[in-house]
Amino acid sequence: MQVYLVGGAVRDQLLNYPVYDKDWVVVGATVDEMLEQGFQPVGKDFPVFIHPKTGEEYALARTERKSGKGYTGFQYFASPDVTLEEDLIRRDLTINAMAQADNGEIIDPYQGQQDLNNHILRHVSPAFAEDPLRVLRVARFYARYAHLGFDVAEETVDLMIQLSTSDELIHLTAERVWKETERALAEETPFAYIELLERCQALPVLFPEWQCLIENEQHVRTVLNRLQRNKRFGQNVFSCLMTSATTQQPDDAALKLIAEICERLRTPKAWLQQAQQVRQWHKAIADIESLSGAQRFEIVQSLDLLRRPQRLDGVFECCAALHELNGTLLERMQQLLTALNQLQAGELIAEGFKGKALGDELNRRRAQICDQI
Repeated sequence: MQVYLVGGAVRDQLLNYPVYDKDWVVVGATVDEMLEQGFQPVGKDFPVFIHPKTGEEYALARTERKSGKGYTGFQYFASPDVTLEEDLIRRDLTINAMAQADNGEIIDPYQGQQDLNNHILRHVSPAFAEDPLRVLRVARFYARYAHLGFDVAEETVDLMIQLSTSDELIHLTAERVWKETERALAEETPFAYIELLERCQALPVLFPEWQCLIENEQHVRTVLNRLQRNKRFGQNVFSCLMTSATTQQPDDAALKLIAEICERLRTPKAWLQQAQQVRQWHKAIADIESLSGAQRFEIVQSLDLLRRPQRLDGVFECCAALHELNGTLLERMQQLLTALNQLQAGELIAEGFKGKALGDELNRRRAQICDQI
């Protein structure tokens, strides 16, 4: 039995990137031998195990054969006779097809280090064209490394075009498409994801609503570059993309389209809500200085900021990127929320207001506060 560190951990180690997850491949072992050592089996399609102490994934070396449509249409064969090289050749890119032995030796049968040094994303074998998910994976890696000067080998782009112009992409589930997209939007250069999907003709198949972003590429890149890199970065990128993609549409039509896109992709509810809020209110927030108190309070109510003040940061960051706003406006809006929260209904009840009159007076005074700050 021989154990090797494989895939992204080896790649990022060589790039001096932080390594967060480690995957291992086991050569020369059986399922029974793994179980005897305390490994916990996971997955039904092929033998993958969880280490009893580290929780890291260990997979038996395996080969695969295309047997149907989509990324699930494969039959896997794991055996002690499968070599490390046979396992590595089934991987997507040469930079992901390297392994490291326990003595630190890098096993690199498909010249992954050379492509890493030359900043090239290249497929390992023609079998690349059997898995449509690899179109999205390569685009995601491009979004991760484009700022380092990486590009995709032309022959790999050709295979991606082959997949995009067949019927393979339509067999991808919404969950898989969204998982890759969500990760790509959080990468260093998220627009590179869209650009490569357009280059390989996958964008009109998977994200036809984003075609217009290519026509305004420079503007969209500028907007995304203004966003702060924080835990909300990917979500904020998505909101800005949705606003940019629907800018020529009336508000109602734009909000409906965003809802349809999010339903198709099965995005988290919070992503849908923020994308619609940014699209609906970004112009008003950018022009908030000239609004009346009632109009300002309408924004507060629509965003439900009195109950959910945490929404303000994400929405404002997107608006700031779309309109190049400065941070002093955010500070004023935070001060406004503080002042609004200091006005309590109990004070008005003590003055004799009740029922509908209480609600009307509360809103009148809140609008008055919004006019003063």
